[in-house]
Amino acid sequence: MALLIKGGHVVDPASGYEGVADILAENGKITEIGQDIRIPEGAEVIDAKGKTVAPGLVDVHVHFRDPGFTYKEDILSGAKAAAKGGFTTVVLMANTNPPVDNEETLRYVLEKGKKTGIHVETCANITLGMKGKELTDMDKLSAAGAVGFTDDGIPVLDEELVKQAYKAAAGIGKPLSFHEENPAFIENNGINAGKAAKHYGIGGSDRQAEIWMVKRDLALAEGTGAEVSIQHISAKEAVGLVREAKKKNPHIHAEAAPHHFTLTEEAAIRHGVLAKMNPPLREEEDRMAIIEGLRDGTIDMIATDHAPHSREEKERGLTEAPSGIIGLETALSLGIRELVEKGYLTMAELVSRMSWQPARFYHLDAGYLSEGGPADMVIFDSKEQWKADTFLSKSSNSPFVGEWLPGTVYYTVCSGKIVYTKKG
Repeated sequence: MALLIKGGHVVDPASGYEGVADILAENGKITEIGQDIRIPEGAEVIDAKGKTVAPGLVDVHVHFRDPGFTYKEDILSGAKAAAKGGFTTVVLMANTNPPVDNEETLRYVLEKGKKTGIHVETCANITLGMKGKELTDMDKLSAAGAVGFTDDGIPVLDEELVKQAYKAAAGIGKPLSFHEENPAFIENNGINAGKAAKHYGIGGSDRQAEIWMVKRDLALAEGTGAEVSIQHISAKEAVGLVREAKKKNPHIHAEAAPHHFTLTEEAAIRHGVLAKMNPPLREEEDRMAIIEGLRDGTIDMIATDHAPHSREEKERGLTEAPSGIIGLETALSLGIRELVEKGYLTMAELVSRMSWQPARFYHLDAGYLSEGGPADMVIFDSKEQWKADTFLSKSSNSPFVGEWLPGTVYYTVCSGKIVYTKKG
């Protein structure tokens, strides 16, 4: 059935087009973008007047905990949360149980993803068992559908192995994403070694953990041709290192999570375990450096690091509770509030960093609006507020619970089908 979206403010970061237009979708593709498109017989019509119509958002860093930890989240529930947040494509991390270091687990994830209504892609692991000792068979895993490789959650400490990974990934044209925290500099993870750690009387996680790893991996990447992303960047020094590396190496990329451009370690003092994450929330200078990195293009991508945990797990003591927060349902709103409304990014720039640029990094056919392109769209009111008190994720571990946020998603459309509609 055809779907006609009428009169929305269309924002396409790929072409730079921005203006009021209709969009017609048929058979999963956009067939026409223009003015006063005739309504095909039997078509479903969405009145988007006064709302923004953008490409479906693309989150290249999510944890759906499936297989192995499905009491926290599973692929079906995670996809529902994604659709509510305006995401039509997600890239799953591979730190499941068993990990995605083999074709069987990879196939399980991709097959289950096909049942969700959105596009569920996944990375495979860089090393077998995420043990940092031996590379996975990247050729086979790539052929089986892995869109990239990461050991996210655990740093790859062996320098020679990182060099091998660069060579292997460059050879098959697939990107690598790195979790940059050297445990040698971490006494207690998830809490910044500064004011927050002193408040709790613990050692915390020193910024040198990130700086050391980022410096090493950027140096090793030179001349390899490997596409590399520094994941969930948190320290101002790391932003600076990426900025300098990009001047010499066009294959360097970085992602920032909404919580790192929104909050500081003060939130860890205020919210405790609900603001504990790896890498931790740091200082105001770090937060502003991340915003500047997003503004000047040093940081290409906004990715949520959606990390669901059960209430029971988060109710453990600070040093025992797992790190991470959910993010799919609040990411667009935080981007609007912290970056657009405060004048750091235009709406088109925000949409680009949440759709077009992440899609390009992972070579995905997503993140743009074009005739003949995928009919993946989000329709939202950037001004209308909603209360973050109920989630479609199985988990609710978020420091933003109860806040009123701008950016109400009305519809999410994937392959020309409505996969989320705002109730009420």
